[in-house]
Amino acid sequence: MPSLGKLSLAGVSRSFGSVAAVDGLSLTISGGEFIALLGPSGCGKSTALNCLAGLLPLTAGQITLDGRRVDTQPAEKRGFGMVFQNYALFPHLSVSRNVAFGLRMRGVGREEIRSRVLEALELVHLEHLANSHPGQLSGGQQQRVAIARAIVLRPPLILMDEPLSNLDAKLRLEMRTEIKRLHQELGLTTIYVTHDQEEALSLADQVVLMKDGRVQQVGTPEELYARPVTPFVADFMGFRNRIPGRGSFTFADATWSSCMQVDGASVAMCRPEDLRVGVAQNAIEVTVEVVEYHGRQFLLEVRTESGLALHAVSEEALAPGDKVKVGVTPDRLLVFGS
Repeated sequence: MPSLGKLSLAGVSRSFGSVAAVDGLSLTISGGEFIALLGPSGCGKSTALNCLAGLLPLTAGQITLDGRRVDTQPAEKRGFGMVFQNYALFPHLSVSRNVAFGLRMRGVGREEIRSRVLEALELVHLEHLANSHPGQLSGGQQQRVAIARAIVLRPPLILMDEPLSNLDAKLRLEMRTEIKRLHQELGLTTIYVTHDQEEALSLADQVVLMKDGRVQQVGTPEELYARPVTPFVADFMGFRNRIPGRGSFTFADATWSSCMQVDGASVAMCRPEDLRVGVAQNAIEVTVEVVEYHGRQFLLEVRTESGLALHAVSEEALAPGDKVKVGVTPDRLLVFGS
């Protein structure tokens, strides 16, 4: 597998009419990294991937690989591997012929094709299905074929566009582990598009969170999870509770102090698991409105006396209409100024 040195995106933009789907994306990727492009639907992450792949031309900016411009090259000349959301397998070809297709298009010799196809199928544990057709395979097996077809080309870069979104929850977990294993074993450089925070956090070395075509934060999974830099990033990463306030966050029900002092209008945010029933510190009384069973605990939607809806966690079963007290320790609050 050829190694990628450094891939750089400088001011990459792609517009559709007057709408900028990607606006000034700048990013540097080193060989062996796993990068997740994360964000809600319509944020520009798939457009950015298609620009990288050569499936869409740039409106502005440039893409260089080890100092050499590649954005001016057609897709087939870039040599990148692509794994699509819908697998894009040929239904009339066997598994082995699907995997071999790109090698045949490149004029690779028959014996080398046979050897490389077998190697790729062994890596994804599908060698026993080499003569089957896609219609005979499960969704997870079809996705493995698509991955084998990408890696058999030995590309310097693998691009994956929401490859697990069509799978059920159990298969998604299994394939996530498989993708991570292949990345580690082969030393792949991977750019992976997803709207699923858990996927991004579990797979990536670096996460690029996007909104409206622009990058909102780049960092390790730990940085985005624990230290989001804006309310949007915090909300997207699971800080569902937004508590508007001023200074020390005095509102009608109580005062929740924070270790961070902010002058002027501000907002405090915390995760549902950090707002717990029975926590004495800074506890306020709320009314339970919705209860969701999550195995070892219950996720609650509660409402304060002033009408603020919050999400909390309880270890015991509660019912709508129950009055309880919830609290959060100050260091679990994120505070953002205006």
